[in-house]
Amino acid sequence: MKIVVIEDDAVVSETLTLYLEQAGLDVTVAEDGVTGLRIAAAPDVGVVVLDLMIPGMAGLEVCRRLRQSSTVPILMLTARASEDDRLAGFDVGADDYVPKPFSPREVVARVQALLRRGGPSATAPATATTIGELEVDWWARQARMAGRAVALTATEFRLLAALARHPGRIFTRDELVARIFGPDYDGLDRTIDAHVTNLRRKLEPATEPKYVLTAHGLGYRLATPEDL
Repeated sequence: MKIVVIEDDAVVSETLTLYLEQAGLDVTVAEDGVTGLRIAAAPDVGVVVLDLMIPGMAGLEVCRRLRQSSTVPILMLTARASEDDRLAGFDVGADDYVPKPFSPREVVARVQALLRRGGPSATAPATATTIGELEVDWWARQARMAGRAVALTATEFRLLAALARHPGRIFTRDELVARIFGPDYDGLDRTIDAHVTNLRRKLEPATEPKYVLTAHGLGYRLATPEDL
């Protein structure tokens, strides 16, 4: 698995390449969005590190188009630090976010965390969990609705998996953040809302939510067979 860095600032890309290669990772750099999108779509890419302010095609558009054909984890880099900017990135399918200026070691740690999350969980059930028309296949890391595969990002699958291990249990946003991003994640708990919205849109786009339910003032839960 290689790491694709889409970054037009040569100092930043060279620094990231140095640190990522020291961590034993294979790195390819693209200096514009069009080239980056083409390279990032390859099947041997493990993580994409994507700057939002790049020439040729904006980072948000690169992320949106990549999500149409790939579930590769995407780590966004940007000097835009507002909450709305971060949520916009998650809304188009980003998995994690690091604001500039950043520590290269932190970027390496987040890339490694995204790579680790790509494999099956040691605590996951051995087969699949089925609730109504929804099936969560743990080892294939895939969700199916009425027998049809649902194209989820890595983060969306981790969110669904966290809920599906305990149908009916209410998870707070903080609990979901810890389970999906790790206990040391210092981002916004509202990012969970953006991922829930994306997950619902893919599972049941034309209906009111039946599977991923809101517990008002508390958090989220997955429906039980009795709810359907």
